[in-house]
Amino acid sequence: MSDWPSTRARAVLAALLRLGWTAKRQTGSHKILSRPGWPDLVFAFRDPDEIGPRMLARIAKHSGLRPEDL
Repeated sequence: MSDWPSTRARAVLAALLRLGWTAKRQTGSHKILSRPGWPDLVFAFRDPDEIGPRMLARIAKHSGLRPEDL
């Protein structure tokens, strides 16, 4: 069983913003997020999209997100 629950994209984006990520620019549903000391992160989900455990683990690997941050 994964540590990551399925979560709405809106909640994941809010958690990333709380961690210090900021929106650098946006084209359509693709948001480019930046944070000092990390490479830019492309967040390509619409607010109502459901993000599954495997994709959350991938996002976490590149952003420092943890299950308790959600």
